[in-house]
Amino acid sequence: MNTEPEFKPGSERWTAAAMSDLPSLCRGTMGNKPVLWRTNTRTVLADPSPEFGEKLLCDGIVVNMGDACAFSCTYCYVKGVVRKFAHHVVDLYNADAAAGACGSRRPLDFHEVVIRRANALRVLESQLVRRDGSPRYSDPEDRRVAFTSSLVDPAPNMDLLRETAEACKLILQHTGWQIRLLSKSSLLAEIVKFIPPRHHHRLIFGFSTGTIDDRTSRAIETGAPSVSKRIKALRWLQDRGFRTFAMICPSLPQENYDQFSRNVCEAICAERCEHVWAEAINVRPDAMPRTLEGLLREGLHKEAEMLRAVHGPGAGAAWEDYTRQTFLAHARNVPAGKLRYLQYVTNHSAGWWARMRTKGAVLLGADARRLGLCETPARPAVTESDTTPSPTAGQSQVPRTTNL
Repeated sequence: MNTEPEFKPGSERWTAAAMSDLPSLCRGTMGNKPVLWRTNTRTVLADPSPEFGEKLLCDGIVVNMGDACAFSCTYCYVKGVVRKFAHHVVDLYNADAAAGACGSRRPLDFHEVVIRRANALRVLESQLVRRDGSPRYSDPEDRRVAFTSSLVDPAPNMDLLRETAEACKLILQHTGWQIRLLSKSSLLAEIVKFIPPRHHHRLIFGFSTGTIDDRTSRAIETGAPSVSKRIKALRWLQDRGFRTFAMICPSLPQENYDQFSRNVCEAICAERCEHVWAEAINVRPDAMPRTLEGLLREGLHKEAEMLRAVHGPGAGAAWEDYTRQTFLAHARNVPAGKLRYLQYVTNHSAGWWARMRTKGAVLLGADARRLGLCETPARPAVTESDTTPSPTAGQSQVPRTTNL
C-alpha cells in the first residue's frame, strides 16, 4: 500500500514540522538528507524522452519517481536538468530554515536534499490507465523498453525500493513494456521479491560500475553502497538467470586503459550482460570542485591530478585523448556487438567518432543531432523472445536479444 502524503492541487507550502506527522514510509530524512516533496506532480512517465532514446538505454520512455537523489554523487548532472521545476522546493525549504521552522541552520544546496514527487504512484497510474479503466498503451506488440531512472536512484533504501517495485508492477500490469533499472545500490536485486515471477523476464538489471575500486567509489559516490557490493548483486542476478546489462560509467582517467577495461569486464561478467554501456566522466564546472575534493579526501591524489589534467580551460585535447583511449580499450575487451559507448561530440571530433560507430560508439549532443549521427531506435532496443515462457525466480532464462 502506498502511504505517501496526499497533497491538494496547488498546495505548495510545507514545513519541517509537518513532516513528523507522515507515516514511517515517508521519513523526514534519508541518508542524513532532509526529504522534501514536490507537490505539483503532473507526470512521472515521460514518453517520449528523446535524449535517453538516443543513448539506447530505452525506447524513449523514462520513469522518475523523484527529482533529487538519496545519494550525493559528486559528478551529478541532475541539478541543471531540474532547475526549472524542482528548485523552488529547495528554495521553500531554505526560506523555512531562515525563519527557524526547520532544523537546518544554513541554506542547503540541491545535492544536500532528497526531493520526492507527491502522489507519484497515483500520477503514474493515471498516465497508464484512462478514467474508464482501459489501458492507454493497449497494443500487445508494444514491447518497448522503459528506463528508470534518469534523475534519481530507484533503490537507495527499502522505502524507495518498494515505491519503485509498485511503479514497476503498474507498468507491467498495464503495458507490454520491458523495464531497464539502473542503480548504485546492491538493494536493487531485492526488487525481484516484490514483483510477480511471471514478469521477471521483462526486467533488465544494471549497476553503475565506473570503477571497481571501493575507495574510488566512496570518494565520488557519497552515500552509495560499495561498488564491490553492487558487483556481488549483479552476479547474484546473473547466476539466477535474470537479464542484466552493464554500465561502466563514469570512469576516471587511467594509467593503463586496457588493463582497467579488462578488469572491469571480468568483474561484471561482461559476456553475461545483454549490453555494456560505458562513458568517460563529464564533470560539470560546478561539480568539479566536489569531485576533486572527494578524491583528495580519500587520499587519491594521483587520481585527482589525472582528472584535473583533462578538465578545464585548455584541456580539450587531453580530454579527447582520455575518452578515445577509454573507448578503444573497451572496444578491444567488451564482447563483440555489446558495447554502447556514450560520447558527446563536437564539430571537430565528430568525424573520428562517426567512424567508430561500427565498434560501438553512440554519438550524442547538439552537433551529433545536427550532423544526423544520433541513433534513436525505431524499434525496441531489446526484444524478448515470443517463445520464452514466463520464468520463475531462480529459473529465469535470458531471452534472445536484438542488437541495433
